[in-house]
Amino acid sequence: MFAVIKTGGKQYRVAANDLLKIEKVEAKVGDIVEIGNVLAHGEGENVTFGAPFVDGALVTAEVVEQGKNRTVIAFKKRRRQNSRRKIGHRQLLTTVRISEILLGGAKPAKKAAAKPEAKADVAAEAKAEAAPKEPKAKKEAKAEAAPKEEAKAETAAAEAKSAPLFKAPKGEPDDLTVIKGIGPVAAKDLAEQGIVTFAQLAKLTDKDVAKIDEHMPFSADQIKDWREQAKELAKK
Repeated sequence: MFAVIKTGGKQYRVAANDLLKIEKVEAKVGDIVEIGNVLAHGEGENVTFGAPFVDGALVTAEVVEQGKNRTVIAFKKRRRQNSRRKIGHRQLLTTVRISEILLGGAKPAKKAAAKPEAKADVAAEAKAEAAPKEPKAKKEAKAEAAPKEEAKAETAAAEAKSAPLFKAPKGEPDDLTVIKGIGPVAAKDLAEQGIVTFAQLAKLTDKDVAKIDEHMPFSADQIKDWREQAKELAKK
């Protein structure tokens, strides 16, 4: 006899004693878990389909191992934006051995283990009851102070974001559009961040270049090229 089950958003065709890797199930090694989402069952060519699940059908399985799948890397890059994102993911897996395929509401030979979530909820409730209660006045004071602290944090973040990256020197600014690759828009963006002279561009360190690369829509190679041109212009 075989059955088609659904667990973790996937479907599997299983038979007794089959070893199967499914998405993580909260259970310990040796526990019996029940999978009630049986889509179909049959023997040979005689197959019964559910709508969507077969009434009274149940599959039990013994947990053999808790582990992880291989790492999957997701890499995304945007052209001309100097934007890269790399994310790794390892899916948690549970290896189970199919014990029984039960039909017509039959009861399993071995009872499934209690769900750990229920135990955790009981423990959390007991801990909450045992913990000393905070005075009402203190709670109200904390509640009043919270919005003020959030407002301060938001104001500080806004100020940090609006502050220019560099301090502009006194005196007349240079015409940065003389540098090949810097147009009126780029010159305006640089001026907003405090870069207004050839001398400033010429003295940029690699650390400064990285800072501009991070906060402005210019690549590190562009900025280094402008720096070399600015060195020549600063000598005149």
